[in-house]
Amino acid sequence: MHRGVRRDGARLYPAMPYTSYTYISDDDALAIKAYLFSLPAVHATAPENTLSFPFNQRWAMMVWSALFNPDTRFEPDSSKSPEWNRGAYLAEALAHCGECHTPRNLAFALNNRRKFGGAVTAGWRAFNISSDKATGVGAWRDDDLISYLSTGHAAGHGTASGPMGEAVDHSFSQFAAEDVRAMVAYLRSVPAVASADLPATLAPPASASHKEGGTADARGKMVFEGACVGCHGWTGHSAVSSFATLTGAWAVNDPGATNVAQIVISGTKRHTPDGVLSMPAFGNAYSDDEIAAVANYVTARFGSQGSRLTAKDVAELRKRTSE
Repeated sequence: MHRGVRRDGARLYPAMPYTSYTYISDDDALAIKAYLFSLPAVHATAPENTLSFPFNQRWAMMVWSALFNPDTRFEPDSSKSPEWNRGAYLAEALAHCGECHTPRNLAFALNNRRKFGGAVTAGWRAFNISSDKATGVGAWRDDDLISYLSTGHAAGHGTASGPMGEAVDHSFSQFAAEDVRAMVAYLRSVPAVASADLPATLAPPASASHKEGGTADARGKMVFEGACVGCHGWTGHSAVSSFATLTGAWAVNDPGATNVAQIVISGTKRHTPDGVLSMPAFGNAYSDDEIAAVANYVTARFGSQGSRLTAKDVAELRKRTSE
């Protein structure tokens, strides 16, 4: 966990986020081990390693780790409050937020000069969670951030899907309330980093008339009308659930439309106060060309700038999430 070294001495690649886990205390690392060892044993044959040269030369990771893994435990900052230090420990070590939300440098190490500034990981966009007020979470209320981490939804800001939805379901929703608040306190202190490709102002609700807004691409509108409008509405404000509201969500305001396309492909599921709200996966129902068309329509109608996805882009997104 701390050094990325396997039991047999082989070096791990940072797909295992040991450069963040290195900050986990020895006591917590042993507590994780104790929990894992308490689970019923399962015999499973590990899949054969398919890495080809030069990536099968794991010894080279010794050099990478020497450069990019500090191999040090978290040290509290005495000038900060206990709540801030708890939040920093959770965000940097246990929750390893930077592994998705921080872009990487040419060596695929975290570029902490743009800490939490957003990145694309495993085919999904992890948005800016720095204190930037325009393109980060600096303008979010504390209650919005707490709600998003605890339930995967913040009114007026969107709903978690993909890897972030999994993080909420399996981790953040299980956090003690004081730990969620501590993470929010820490996020408030992360220096602002602007996302140049995101709009400074989010789009307002769309027109209630299907004849106005959107794009001239009839295919995208046809798919939206046939599969989406019943839940999301023509305005983007859902009459079914606030969890399905599109207005204000970063996903529809991202000119790249990465997450819009991925949600159409894979669907999403959220646990709401009224029960489980699911959007079905349409990846098998629609072609790459149709998914690109509906993503372009959605971003043009409900976002600040329409995307220009192609069928080739969608095919690449499918590939990245299946790897």
